[in-house]
Amino acid sequence: MPETAYEELLEDTVDVDAAPATVWALVTDLPRMARWSPQVVRSKVWGRAVGQGAKFTNLNRRGYLFWPTNGKVVRFTPPSEHSVGEFGFRINENRTIWSFTLEPTATGTRVIQRRETPDGISGVSMGLTKAALGGQDVFTDELRAGMRQTLERIKADAEG
Repeated sequence: MPETAYEELLEDTVDVDAAPATVWALVTDLPRMARWSPQVVRSKVWGRAVGQGAKFTNLNRRGYLFWPTNGKVVRFTPPSEHSVGEFGFRINENRTIWSFTLEPTATGTRVIQRRETPDGISGVSMGLTKAALGGQDVFTDELRAGMRQTLERIKADAEG
């Protein structure tokens, strides 16, 4: 399999004792992502409110290494009391899609975070991951741990 075809779905879930609308307001607030994600230092939305097609830039960090990424919102379907909502964005540099699916439950909201690679991961990203981040397997393990931390922090904010 060529490096650019690397595909692996990453997924984690948490149940939150808060209404879907409350959780939606959190996960769609991109500038707040730095509060939850161990990798994101700062996010800036360009030109308009977060919605379908909105563009943004993240500043990411791992130890002493910092790097920017640029994203675009590609899924923006707010949940209702009885329907699923989804918020997702594509990162230009590596072609990954990160998303939050919000499913109403009897006690609140099930939040599913995913990282999808429908077009594989770019060769440039694969090379940089190998050279600077310990390789795809090491970095993927860090992403999984970061997803768990992100979900737990969103849960704490939503329930607090």
